[in-house]
Amino acid sequence: MTAATGKLRVLVVDDVVDMARTVANDLDAAGLSAEVADSCAAALEAFARQPADVVVTDLRMKQGDGLEVLTRIKEIDPTVPVIIMTAFGAIDSAVEAMRRGAFHYITKPFQLESLRALVERAGRERTLSTENALLRRMLRASTSSRQLLGESQAMRQLRALIEKIADAASTVLITGETGAGKEVVTRAIHAGGPRAERPLVAVNCAALPEPILESELFGHARGAFTGASSDRRGLFVEAQGGTIFLDEIGDLPVALQGKLLRVLQSGEVRPVGTETTLTVDVRCIATTRKDLAQLVQEGLFRQDLFFRLDVLRVAVPALRDRADDIPVLVEHFMARSRERLPQSVLVGVEPDALDFLAGLEWPGNVRQLENLVERLVVTASAPLARVADVKQALGTAPGADPIPRLAQNPLKLDELVERYIAAVLKSVDGSKAKAAQILGVDLSTLYRREKRSS
Repeated sequence: MTAATGKLRVLVVDDVVDMARTVANDLDAAGLSAEVADSCAAALEAFARQPADVVVTDLRMKQGDGLEVLTRIKEIDPTVPVIIMTAFGAIDSAVEAMRRGAFHYITKPFQLESLRALVERAGRERTLSTENALLRRMLRASTSSRQLLGESQAMRQLRALIEKIADAASTVLITGETGAGKEVVTRAIHAGGPRAERPLVAVNCAALPEPILESELFGHARGAFTGASSDRRGLFVEAQGGTIFLDEIGDLPVALQGKLLRVLQSGEVRPVGTETTLTVDVRCIATTRKDLAQLVQEGLFRQDLFFRLDVLRVAVPALRDRADDIPVLVEHFMARSRERLPQSVLVGVEPDALDFLAGLEWPGNVRQLENLVERLVVTASAPLARVADVKQALGTAPGADPIPRLAQNPLKLDELVERYIAAVLKSVDGSKAKAAQILGVDLSTLYRREKRSS
């Protein structure tokens, strides 16, 4: 609809200009906004200048026909309904137009009221379809965002950034440690953007050897190499209209980096073993755990490809940098694990155990925490997991250094000592003898401190 008036905008295409104007005048009189074009080229120029909500086109014209108008308009915007006007003798062509995606056809001569009713119905159905698509997109975006759990400042900033960049067409580079949630962020960006209805196609650049990866990305022709028994489209073509997700782009072989750069620059893909090029319209989201700028300096990554990828950058925080989110993450993972194992007796984690988890370094990030919670659910023998249970589930996993966490939330030394002694006493059920042994002090020291504080 036109921004200024809110009227349904209709493009009428007919090389018999008087006929086109008659139709347009009737639509204008009914409160619609109609524009006339006398050829396929003029129609496409008018549509590019100001897109229409509905297109009405004659089937037979001297310069391009209605099928060409239909095809080209649908390439630009598949949601625009196109109504075909045709003479009675060309019904077969009108049926072909329907097969290609025309909304309806009407045979000449026709009553203007009949065409007007058809246009208005097409407009209503398109509005309803657009609204439904928007609702589905919002639902997917909301569902994806809910996977980005946590109310820490880092997570609030991350969700806000995703919301800002989801609608853009620009390439996105997502950085972060292994297990931090880069794939979840990728899916949230795709689900929140205009390509949400189209495919999200993923490929792990670190998982495949160079020849296979090239074929996976760009496709190949039959006989291009040993084992190529049939043509393959490639993932860029499969992602047409949607998003291609290049996971761990820092591991992409140098020989393929130039080919990827050409695709991103030109939007053209050349399958292996062919001289033909295919045009693709995809948004690229790349992730990396590596420092690409450092790889550029080391000659392991092309600088021009780095600049092409590094348009919109999203840094996913490590779990140790948002430890305040651990309780809600634990609750979420526990609920999911209990769905798979409803007979588990575990219903929660003791506060001391949560504090212990918050002090770990988490080299495996959210993925490591998820695996830990699943082990707790499977092995639990009591309703609440204690510190000892957590330590046992961690096994030899690294990450028990609380000092970096303490430095972020500094305490005075006396307060730190008192709180640590109290925590040790609690962990041994108040036994001063055991606490003194753990702390490496005389039992009398604990009694003197207790007397001073009382």
